[in-house]
Amino acid sequence: MAARPCDPSTFASVLPSNAIIEAAVSVANGSSYGEGAPLNIAFPTNPTNLPELCAITVRIPTSSSSRVRFGLFLPTAPKWNNRFLAVGNGAFAGGINWLDMGSGAQYGFASMSTDTGHNSSGADVTWALGNSATKEDFGYRAMHLSVTYSQKMVEAFNGKGWDWSYYSGCSTGGRQGLKEAQLYPDSFDGVLVGAPAWWTSHLQTWTTKVAKDNLPDGSPNRIPPGLFSVIAKEAVRQCDGADGVLDGIISAPEKCQLDLSKIQCGTEGVDASACLTAAQIQTAEKIYGDYITDDGKFAFPGLKVGSENLWGVVLGAPAPNPLGQDYIKYFLLDDASWKWETYNDSLVWRADALDPGHPSATKFDMSSFRDLKGGKNKKIIMYHGLADGLIPTGSSTYFYEQVASAMGSMSGVQDWFRYFLVPGMGHCAGTSVDAPWYIGGGNQAGSLGTGVYSTPGFGDAQHDILLGLMNWVEKGEPVDKVIATTWTKSSDATSGVLRQRPLCAYPKTARLEAGKDEKRAESWTCK
Repeated sequence: MAARPCDPSTFASVLPSNAIIEAAVSVANGSSYGEGAPLNIAFPTNPTNLPELCAITVRIPTSSSSRVRFGLFLPTAPKWNNRFLAVGNGAFAGGINWLDMGSGAQYGFASMSTDTGHNSSGADVTWALGNSATKEDFGYRAMHLSVTYSQKMVEAFNGKGWDWSYYSGCSTGGRQGLKEAQLYPDSFDGVLVGAPAWWTSHLQTWTTKVAKDNLPDGSPNRIPPGLFSVIAKEAVRQCDGADGVLDGIISAPEKCQLDLSKIQCGTEGVDASACLTAAQIQTAEKIYGDYITDDGKFAFPGLKVGSENLWGVVLGAPAPNPLGQDYIKYFLLDDASWKWETYNDSLVWRADALDPGHPSATKFDMSSFRDLKGGKNKKIIMYHGLADGLIPTGSSTYFYEQVASAMGSMSGVQDWFRYFLVPGMGHCAGTSVDAPWYIGGGNQAGSLGTGVYSTPGFGDAQHDILLGLMNWVEKGEPVDKVIATTWTKSSDATSGVLRQRPLCAYPKTARLEAGKDEKRAESWTCK
């Protein structure tokens, strides 16, 4: 059946009466489409090399003071693969993620993104001040509303529904996917989640607290940003070999007890321009340590050894990152005059109690998702970079183990939910240590270029985790491992493959076979 016209009249009957179709544009094969800057502050880069498709933008009010916008790419036959894909956002951004939608469309998906109910950069939280409706949109409502009507629009355009529904997102995008699966388990068959910001009430209070531990600027305890690389170098020196392989990548931080007294100022042989004082070492120990509140309660995990090259994001400025302090100011307290210097542990529990906008994905018993379709064809894959300096890797491990606990056992969870750690990868994408990081996850294709999709040169389920998820959902083939790739220039797929190695489903890890080349994927096994 041929697709219907790319015209507002095609979609009007499946949208609410107060919806406004802002655009319906036929896009030629090989073209580019998006809103660009300055209209789309959060996602100003438009995708290129698009297949022939219909591009739709819709706005729907959610209250008298709020609205949601979403974009939808509808590839025409024969490109459409009879599948739907929603993609996620990042931080507190308000904007349609056309770039990840473009990657999805190149696979053949009807791909969708929501603006989460507002227009802002990722670090701008001022839009939340005094606006409970917009907080709800960001928390869960924008994604669900956008998915619901996008799926109806897919059917209206093609004259038939989609066969399978998927999700892919990282960071806030990871949180969005988990939240939708928990609240509305019938939305997606397969959910791909990277470095999820799932515990908003604890993540953003930790972001403020850990920065405060390294403040004020100029104080004796302060580790200045110039020393982060010194700590990173020492961490590699002490911990690189903990996995049995000297490759410059810290792959087993849990097996290494980093001793920063080795670079303490005044120690014989230590460079006085590249050393830490005793007070600075105490600060580093707080950064690596779990956040335990004064009343002895666990609040959030600390950063992993190996994350130091990204410490500047959370710890480098003379004030806490806006993601933390502005969440408290504009989202939690609705008080623009609040000062980060007054932060105390009570804010963690206040955030839990109030949960403004309900963004945290804390429904660990996910049996309602697992059991749809008779307990078959409903799968989740989660991954997290071990070198992430923005969202501690341990938060994903904690989430996964909480789900296993709530649902009975780790082995039972692995039947439908698998978790992968990515040694050397930072936040969602990239590496500072030449580690294999690229697996086709959320936000990754766009970091290689505007017209990229899948894994360049390796577009198969072994090297592309989204294709692996599809095989698991549709063919029942479990994803035991996925091969990660990096290139000579880590974000330039034309520069030649530098390293590949398998990532193993948690709790297994990759082990190098004796005498084999560590740069080749076949040299490693999962144990």
